[in-house]
Amino acid sequence: MTAYVALLRAVNVGGRGKVAMADLRALATDLGLTNARTLLNSGNLVFEADGTADKIAARLEAETTERLGVTTDFLVRSGQEWRAAIAANPFATAATDDPGHLLLMPLKDAPTAAAVKALQAAIKGREVVHAKGKNLFAVYPDGVGRSKLTTALIEGTLGTRGTARNWNTVLKLAALLGA
Repeated sequence: MTAYVALLRAVNVGGRGKVAMADLRALATDLGLTNARTLLNSGNLVFEADGTADKIAARLEAETTERLGVTTDFLVRSGQEWRAAIAANPFATAATDDPGHLLLMPLKDAPTAAAVKALQAAIKGREVVHAKGKNLFAVYPDGVGRSKLTTALIEGTLGTRGTARNWNTVLKLAALLGA
């Protein structure tokens, strides 16, 4: 069995897409995912399973819609992929000095170099982004809340969907994986 991290996109935010973490763990267990555990209330699931990340994501998406009445994306990474993303972080200073303003955004698909360049050109503030494979790293030195570098802008420019977690959460999920 392989250890996985699954991140739900846009749940429990602003009263939309409510998913109780107990329901998410129960759903995972019903689907045969073992040792299912959640972190925080923002849709972070760690478990062990056989199969590929893409197939697990598709199954979780379908069953969450059917059983919980919430349609959302799942971004699933193996423990090995999660650790590789952590190692690939190009913003080491932000990771140690300001981890709450460093975000990792796993993406459904790897963006093209041209799309990443277009995103970098669209930044109006002090934010900095870097893409590596199916992950986007972003530093929000002035905070995410008032930034014009929104998820909608990122997804629209890159042509793919994703969900972000701050570096503190990224490391807590790694700890749950046993990384």
